[in-house]
Amino acid sequence: MTLIQQFDAPQDIVTERLCTRSGITLSYDKFGRGPPLVLVHGSFTDHRSNWQFVADALAQNFTIYALARRGRGDTDATQDHSMEDEAEDVGALIREIDAPVVLLGHSYGAQVALAAARAMSSRIEKLVLYEPPGKHIVTGETSARLEELARAGDWDGFTTTFFRDVISLPEDELEELRQSPLWAQTVADAACTLHDMRAQRRYDFDARRFAELHLPVTLQIGTESPRSLYGTDALMAVLPDARVQELPGQGHDAMLTDPAMYVRQVLQDLTT
Repeated sequence: MTLIQQFDAPQDIVTERLCTRSGITLSYDKFGRGPPLVLVHGSFTDHRSNWQFVADALAQNFTIYALARRGRGDTDATQDHSMEDEAEDVGALIREIDAPVVLLGHSYGAQVALAAARAMSSRIEKLVLYEPPGKHIVTGETSARLEELARAGDWDGFTTTFFRDVISLPEDELEELRQSPLWAQTVADAACTLHDMRAQRRYDFDARRFAELHLPVTLQIGTESPRSLYGTDALMAVLPDARVQELPGQGHDAMLTDPAMYVRQVLQDLTT
């Protein structure tokens, strides 16, 4: 794993806000040119850090709407919210755009995007899901350990435990991440990620619920990822118009570890 350490931010970012039907204030970054591409970030990241090495390149081809999920950016922080609540947030942004969109979600954000697509399929031209977590990605024992670390305020330990014991990041790669500039921003999101983890455990993910999702879906997965952790294969088995896009040599965060390759794969999928 090679972590990129420099990033030229897009110059035309505008931060906008909207209020949802349920009274939640959402914030999102808008920049770029072209058809709308909605980005839904995962855990241990936010609307900027998740896409920081690919945002500029994607913005050459799309108008980017990078949603800040709950507790990030200027979006309201809530507790005990559900996956469905965050899916409605995505839906509110899509209604605000008021044009067909491409929707791309990563990790927990991929599950949120999938749930949003089920409710708003007529407004989505294409759906890209990068390793949506499976139903039992966090076991009871690991969850208890993470809750204990959260109560103690040990967010560094919480983050280390999650990467090592939940997504099975090899020790050498975990140490490389810990020594990189990305570690501080990863730990900074741990408190918000705690609420993601709780929502994920409450969420009844059943791939069969999406069998009537009649829109093109690309299921991205790293060739180095443990596929059993993710819902990719279960979704591939039931979605009527889906394909798997393997990311060679990558794990769960190709947009950080090989951004040039990730952009090529996304653009090849979305512009052909």
